[in-house]
Amino acid sequence: MTKSSIGYGVVGCGMMGQEHIRNIALLPDAHVAAIFEPDPGMMAASLGLAPDARPAVSIAELLATEGVDCVLIASPNHRHLSQLEEVAALRPLPVLVEKPLFTSDDDETRIAALKARLPLVWVAMEYRYMPPVAAFVEQAGGVTGGIRMLTIREHRFPFLAKVGDWNRFNRNTGGTLVEKCCHFFDLMRLILKSDPVRVMASAGQAINHLDECYGGETPDILDHGYVLVDFASGARAMLELCMFGEGSRYQEELCAIGGSGKIECRVPGPGRFWPRHLGAAPVPELIVSPRSPSGPRLLEIPVDARLLEAGDHNGSTYFEHVRFVAAVRGQGNVEVTLQDGWWAVVMGLAAQRSAREGRAVDLASEFAMPD
Repeated sequence: MTKSSIGYGVVGCGMMGQEHIRNIALLPDAHVAAIFEPDPGMMAASLGLAPDARPAVSIAELLATEGVDCVLIASPNHRHLSQLEEVAALRPLPVLVEKPLFTSDDDETRIAALKARLPLVWVAMEYRYMPPVAAFVEQAGGVTGGIRMLTIREHRFPFLAKVGDWNRFNRNTGGTLVEKCCHFFDLMRLILKSDPVRVMASAGQAINHLDECYGGETPDILDHGYVLVDFASGARAMLELCMFGEGSRYQEELCAIGGSGKIECRVPGPGRFWPRHLGAAPVPELIVSPRSPSGPRLLEIPVDARLLEAGDHNGSTYFEHVRFVAAVRGQGNVEVTLQDGWWAVVMGLAAQRSAREGRAVDLASEFAMPD
């Protein structure tokens, strides 16, 4: 594609959709051409960010809008798969679809059909593109001499309020270990270069949302837990999640260890949540600790202030769009495929099942493995 500016059709413009719009505005060769957002307040806010975009009353109208070259789906989780199928049926444009790709065991077999019907689908896994995490991924194998243990910790704020409170219930999100943690399961596969074989989790709802009620229902989403994952390579990984830990200096911490050494990554949370009385927000860090010669080395990895202001994900949304637009133009490859998105969700579903049933889940025997 040789157009001077790629036009996005944006489906869903809540908090994450608006972050995408702010980052698209920073691209020199892309713009938002049309928006479909059923909520009037969110539509008004989105048009304020992209005043030249045309509002659409349906996905069909959005796809028919002149100048739409690709589609971004950033709607509630349980809408993603059906909206992908609608795009595939009406006008199979390149799509960037937010995680999670799907939310239920019943959905997993529908992914294979999409692979044949949509020529380009990129699953939005922003955490891959955080500059400190990207540096960690690039260096981990060499520093460790081959990773044997990988730990990912996230201590963060509770789920935010969303339109219609859709994110308060497992039936809409897939469960916390899908909704929130598919990012981390995707990182595990990316970092270890291997597929998981077994998942075991212990998790619960201890603090958050217990005093809330929606239509007579109390939210059922988990707010803390541990997940252990065995990989085909023999490596082991662990996730530690706490969603009432926003008092932390760093929100995400990654650690990989092998026979040659250890590498760590520390990433602060969204700058808008950092207490102003503490001064400047922390800078992301990478720490390399070889076994010989012994001694850790710390490297700060600052992120451009413009990118921090454009969203809550340490600049990653911008870098993701740079690569997606290159793929739309035929100048780059899809880096997060439907298969990657499938694995991330299945690992989350397995973790939800393990925590619920109190047992380890063997992936090959309980899920239909992809081709």
